[in-house]
Amino acid sequence: MKVHEYQAKAILRKYSVACPRGEVAYTPSEARDIAARLGKKVVVKAQIHAGGRGKGGGIKLAATPDEAEKAAKEVIGMCLKTYQTGPQGRIVKRVLVEEASDIKKELYLGIVIDRRTAAPVIMASRSGGVEIEKVAELTPELIFREYIDITAGFQPYQARKLAFAMRLPSTVLSKAIAFMQALYRVFQESDASLVEINPLILTEDDNLLALDAKINFDDNALTRHPDIREMRDLEEEDPLEVEASKYNLNYIKLDGNIGCMVNGAGLAMATMDIIKLAGGSPANFLDVGGGASEEQVKNAFRILLSDKNVKAVLINIFGGIVRCDIVAQGIVRAAQELGLHVPMVVRIEGTNVEQGRAILQESGLNFTVATGMKDAAEKVVAVSRG
Repeated sequence: MKVHEYQAKAILRKYSVACPRGEVAYTPSEARDIAARLGKKVVVKAQIHAGGRGKGGGIKLAATPDEAEKAAKEVIGMCLKTYQTGPQGRIVKRVLVEEASDIKKELYLGIVIDRRTAAPVIMASRSGGVEIEKVAELTPELIFREYIDITAGFQPYQARKLAFAMRLPSTVLSKAIAFMQALYRVFQESDASLVEINPLILTEDDNLLALDAKINFDDNALTRHPDIREMRDLEEEDPLEVEASKYNLNYIKLDGNIGCMVNGAGLAMATMDIIKLAGGSPANFLDVGGGASEEQVKNAFRILLSDKNVKAVLINIFGGIVRCDIVAQGIVRAAQELGLHVPMVVRIEGTNVEQGRAILQESGLNFTVATGMKDAAEKVVAVSRG
């Protein structure tokens, strides 16, 4: 789950991570009032779940409350397009009005889980304020990493190493160590999957501030954090992903045109890979789960067909816990109720597979039955093209 910048900063402040003063505004007049309370030059920042807001015209500097109101009037309601929103953009519904900072140096600091080592890693760079992906591509030597032993925690000596690598002056060393340790507490105690400060700034008076903040959370841990769960903004999420979450379906929309319905995350990943190997492009990741019911299969089918980019569907089910006949009944029922307007290839194996295949064949619907994953991928790619 993602949150807005102003929400991320509210969480950071609870852990004494220094951020500029600011408040969220939903109207231009609210932006003016906030700027007046802050009493200095402010920055008006569009709040959407995407980076690159400045380049898209979503961040504006305002010297007076009147200018802040004018800036908010321009930003609120705009369709902001960035490299992360895609060409469709996002409608801005709120802005963060924040005091402007005197910047001496822009840095980068982030924490993620490294899947290779199964450990959190803190990444730092003296090249802040730009996309970290570009830094990694063009100047990878400027990214410094410290892997964390989760039993020992993030140690002060590791923070010192990163502070030296970022070439912070010795006068702010203690502040840098405290900042990084607090940031790691945010990551650990809130069950975050990503905490990113870009830029982390060194001000003219030698303070460290989180000028921007991005936090993503592990959805599976949100039951432990009802306060964070309340921050979810459904309007910033893909409507099909929101719909899928209502039925406990793991769905992620992608850019291709072949819809995938699979049971099990590993099989789903393998299915997407084999579609790519066959020359196609998956339109989604959809895992109905190991114990999917007929109703879940029907809802998954409906969500797949709601994507206008889908030109063909591949259903790839291995019946271990879930039975193939139950899956087949759900597919047939969904196709009859919703209408089958795109070609469909079905590959099922496992428990009650013969009964499942019989249900598909006797349904009178135009399913293409595949005998293996390679066969299924080749068939679905072929029908998606014509």
